[in-house]
Amino acid sequence: MEATLNRIAEKILGLDEASLNSLWNKYKLRMEQFDTGKEWEKSVIIFFIINSVRAKNQIFNEHILSSRKGGPGSKRPPKKKPDLKIIK
Repeated sequence: MEATLNRIAEKILGLDEASLNSLWNKYKLRMEQFDTGKEWEKSVIIFFIINSVRAKNQIFNEHILSSRKGGPGSKRPPKKKPDLKIIK
């Protein structure tokens, strides 16, 4: 089961987010029109796959921006002023 899920995840990671986003509304509308058939079930799964890719990319982008700004989640320590003393 886990190997199958890993293969599915690899395929999903290879999909283009812009193309997925263009399908979001289509599958949202299909999902909202409840039906007991397999097509409705697949629409729900597809809708949530699209949302998961969007969420993953949002989290990824937030962490990248945060690390560039030195904010929370940054791997680089924030720059501090050096402790300097005036010596005459």
